[in-house]
Amino acid sequence: MNLARHSHDAASAYELTSTKGEPMKTPRQSRSSLVALASAIAATLFLVACQQSQPPPATPISAESKAAATAKDVFVVFEGPWAIVPDPKDANSVLLLAPRTKAHRDLYVTASNNSTLAAGTYDLSVPGRTGPAAGAFDESILRAKIDPKNVQRVLDDKSSSRYAIRLPKPEAYLPASRHRSRVSATYPPEPATEKEYATGVSLRYSVTSLTGFSLAGTPDRAAFNLFLLQVETPTIRFVIDPAHDPDPADKCYTHSRQTFHEAATLLALNLYVDFPESPSTCHDTDPQKARGVKAETGPAAGFERLIAFLESDLEDAKEASVAPLEVDPFAVLALRGAMTVARRSTAAIYLFGHPSGLCMAPVIAADGS
Repeated sequence: MNLARHSHDAASAYELTSTKGEPMKTPRQSRSSLVALASAIAATLFLVACQQSQPPPATPISAESKAAATAKDVFVVFEGPWAIVPDPKDANSVLLLAPRTKAHRDLYVTASNNSTLAAGTYDLSVPGRTGPAAGAFDESILRAKIDPKNVQRVLDDKSSSRYAIRLPKPEAYLPASRHRSRVSATYPPEPATEKEYATGVSLRYSVTSLTGFSLAGTPDRAAFNLFLLQVETPTIRFVIDPAHDPDPADKCYTHSRQTFHEAATLLALNLYVDFPESPSTCHDTDPQKARGVKAETGPAAGFERLIAFLESDLEDAKEASVAPLEVDPFAVLALRGAMTVARRSTAAIYLFGHPSGLCMAPVIAADGS
């Protein structure tokens, strides 16, 4: 009897022991383990879902990216008989050259404020630049081969009465105005050269601020104080206006022909301009062609001499006390009053600009600028 009970207990103990001698789990213990495992898996899945739903960390913004985001385009516009040439002393700069002639008013620079500039050399500072100095030319800008020696000659010769504006190379050279014409080294220019040429040019810069623009200079005959430009709108203009409004009846565009001739002569270029809408008879009186030395006479010539006398610089005429010969003194008095009104109206031109289309001569740019 005792032996049978002992055998039954031993068998029961054997059933609860694994083949390796480890205790076997009861059904209650197995259910507890499954619950714990399921809880761990659920917690893991919840953490993964939370991490995926969170936004990715922000990428640090570089200084270059910040500058690009705040960059502004500024346009430096040149209107008049200008030529664009490389700076012989600074590969990172460019020069714009123009002759000072009696057929034009003095150069002035204007932004929100303005200043008249005498003949000389000036430097425009462009602070806070962000864009590349690629200097790409629009195809409408006339290109010509200009000898660097002639550029240096113009810079060195103060007696040539010229303007020179030095400024950094821009991102691009763009047309500010256009007019259809023909240009070549033969006269009259061939019809095959006809196209819409840029008659004004705009240099584009990318900057981080519109403050800090200034103009320094060395006039040929006077001193010049540093001029701080107030650039409240993104445009700075260098303008050389005609001395007189063009004659609407002049279908030859004589002033534009003369203007182009003066710019080409400044840099010793053998170039001529012609306008397809002008009659062929304009070639007979074209100022670009060599003319005889015979003095002009008649009322028109006398009137032009009178205007030139009245518009002459006070510094050059301060010792003069009489009008030129063959000029009516009463006409002098009458025209002096008219010229005074004209000079006072110059301020309005500075503030509000001038009518477009006064000069249709193409701007010239050196190859390889």
